[in-house]
Amino acid sequence: MDELCRRLARDVDAAFPDLVSHLEGRLYTGLRRLHGDAAEDLTQETFIRAYRALRTYDPERIRSLRLDGWVWTIALNLGRNHARDRARRPIPVPLDDRHGVTDPEPADVAAWDRRLRRLPAPQRTAVVLRHVAGLSYPEIAAATGRPEGTVKADVHRGLARLRRIIEEET
Repeated sequence: MDELCRRLARDVDAAFPDLVSHLEGRLYTGLRRLHGDAAEDLTQETFIRAYRALRTYDPERIRSLRLDGWVWTIALNLGRNHARDRARRPIPVPLDDRHGVTDPEPADVAAWDRRLRRLPAPQRTAVVLRHVAGLSYPEIAAATGRPEGTVKADVHRGLARLRRIIEEET
């Protein structure tokens, strides 16, 4: 990751595709767990904002970035804005594709999404960032603006609650 920061500091345009390749899968999956169908748009907007920001940073600042946490901070802020905006609007009716068939979601993914949505937002975010996105506790703390101890507690409590939810289902 340090090497990627150095390359971004030398030439953002040349190294940025590698940043996208490094993070896109985990970022999309994490945002999918947190925000459902909006994940693709949020992922794209996260990378757009990251690119724009990197273009304005001096090379020393780029070299000192903890990229995973920094990008996740952008993604979480966009996700909060999305959730706030969505709460202000009526729930849209899903549209069928042009052939009249919606794309079904695998049952296990849908079940996990349902379970995760039952967690309080801070616990859901912490669990997804830790176990889906693979961020460290310090990176999660930086991305969420919460103390590291609180993040650890959120992950612990979130996993315990998920266990209870699964036990209730069986």
